[in-house]
Amino acid sequence: MIVVGSGIAGLTTAVLLAESGRRVRVWAREPAERTTSAVAGGLWWPYRIEPEPLVGAWALESLTVYEELADRPEETGVRLVDGVHHGARLDELGPWAGRVPGLRAVAEGLAARLPVIDMPVHLAWLRQRLAEAGGTVEVREVTDLAAVPAPVVVNCTGLGARSLVPDPAVRPVRGQLVVVENPGVTSWFTSVDHASAASAYFIPQPGRLLLGGTAEEDDWSLAPDPATAEAIVARCAAVRPELAGARVLAHRVGLRPARESVRLERQPLPDGRVLVHNYGHGGAGVTVAWGCAREAAGLAYRTA
Repeated sequence: MIVVGSGIAGLTTAVLLAESGRRVRVWAREPAERTTSAVAGGLWWPYRIEPEPLVGAWALESLTVYEELADRPEETGVRLVDGVHHGARLDELGPWAGRVPGLRAVAEGLAARLPVIDMPVHLAWLRQRLAEAGGTVEVREVTDLAAVPAPVVVNCTGLGARSLVPDPAVRPVRGQLVVVENPGVTSWFTSVDHASAASAYFIPQPGRLLLGGTAEEDDWSLAPDPATAEAIVARCAAVRPELAGARVLAHRVGLRPARESVRLERQPLPDGRVLVHNYGHGGAGVTVAWGCAREAAGLAYRTA
């Protein structure tokens, strides 16, 4: 089997396939540390992803995995961290929310102790786990999925699916982050207006604090915008004033692969081979990674 794409969706799917005894190769045009997944804030929470009934199940399945991985944070990059979704309400969420351990209403919104994933560490851990299961990762450009030489091909190309499938329903939602020295913030915070392209959130990661953010639809620019960065810091500093003077370490931009619905399905090819799609996870690729990977692997098992 060949899995195309080395972001969180591709690597988790490849790991499950390899650990089931399949011979798996991952082909990707760039290393995992240069994918959108590497830029992700890493907080587990369904965000800008549909359809909600399926998303809830995928997210909860992934939550169980992350809770287990949090026992080894230095190795896996996964920690459980307290925080607040400002302005959020349980009655505005789907049934999945009632199954999130410890999620509760507070004066500011909803509080919980949730997984926060240090994405560079986690992606490296996934690559190592894949290698231990006999899988390989190769930097290879794919221009035609039907030409990939394997009886089963798993498409985890994210935004790349727009041109590769081609699927014009996949489009970018640009997210910009500011990485700063952490002045002592130990909890995460989000305040998201889904009707606006701007939001305020901060997520503590080892050695740094991630400040966000934006959700700019159909914007392909990967260049950080200084005015946007300044506005992000100002919004976060309105919540935690000490962030106004935090030293900036880096600026990051990622393009979320948005779609009206995640595409997770099996597609027979004319020559008898099979293509399994697993893409379109919007702003929740990390949140649903393991649930979607298990479903994609199941679709691939049926054809192997």
